[in-house]
Amino acid sequence: MIYSSSMIWASFKLNDQYYYLIRQSIFFLISVIALYVTSRLDLELVKEKGNLIFLFFFSLLIIVLIPGIGIVRGGARSWIGFNFFSIQPAEFMKIGLIIILSKYLEKNHYEMKKISKLFFPIFIILITFGLIMLEPDFGTGIILVLTGIMMIFVCGIKKKWIFFFLFIGIAFLSYIIISAPYRLTRIYSYLDPWSDPLGSGFQTIQALYAISPAGLFGYGLFNSRQKYYYLPEPQTDFIFAIIIEELGLIGGAFILFLFFIIFYNGILIVLKEKDKFKMFLAFGITSTMFIQFFINIGVVIGLLPVTGVTLPFLSYGGSSLLLNMIMIGLLVNIASDLK
Repeated sequence: MIYSSSMIWASFKLNDQYYYLIRQSIFFLISVIALYVTSRLDLELVKEKGNLIFLFFFSLLIIVLIPGIGIVRGGARSWIGFNFFSIQPAEFMKIGLIIILSKYLEKNHYEMKKISKLFFPIFIILITFGLIMLEPDFGTGIILVLTGIMMIFVCGIKKKWIFFFLFIGIAFLSYIIISAPYRLTRIYSYLDPWSDPLGSGFQTIQALYAISPAGLFGYGLFNSRQKYYYLPEPQTDFIFAIIIEELGLIGGAFILFLFFIIFYNGILIVLKEKDKFKMFLAFGITSTMFIQFFINIGVVIGLLPVTGVTLPFLSYGGSSLLLNMIMIGLLVNIASDLK
């Protein structure tokens, strides 16, 4: 699907229709190795080194902001590396945050009803979100915040604190949206894409043009029309629109079913696991993948405002693929000890 969705754009922009396919294939091979390694890791060692893992990824978030080191793409300074091989530190911060929160919640989950026990995890979540917003990368930041909040809430904190933090979060999110004109524009275009069909509403409209006429079976593999310079860079955040256009509602439903299998098994692992660190780790991994999946699909079908969030495993992007394969490896690792 990455090849099908990117072939026209890659031919025009880079004079090589296989450009994105080759790069993603290389990352896929690396990711398979990473999945195997993480499925065999000693999770006690991961817990022991949890603080160092978090600090390592946190330091990368700082390094990426340094001019001359961080690579700017699409108006965001989010990558480090060089042209052929670069990674997105904010993506890997997801697993760093999940690990350190899992370690903290294992020790304190019985006392999370105390307000004093909420200070550390909320501080960690906010400072991480703040660094990511300096890039800026609103989509990844929101995924991190929602994942962290879900991990805290599952500990059974008092309802009054849930409502309090929910109110604070909505107020803070509203401020962030209002403070950046382009985010406010996205909200307007979300409410009415046709108010600016050639600007902020363009991607949403073109995605709907891909999905609406596809029918049950679509136009067939490689036969998308919207990838012909209508839907910008369709191999990334909007690849699901091309999948439905070419494979129809049946193809889209099959993709949703595959994700359901992942989430269902993730929750089963959480419910069966007795070790609290592993349980929180599995819950955090399952939560962040579900949140990212939900946001991406919601954006593509016009249910949510446009934000830069990839579809796990399917969108083009080496960092996203590598991280998700690492997380699957950790889930396999946890599940291997269960009966």
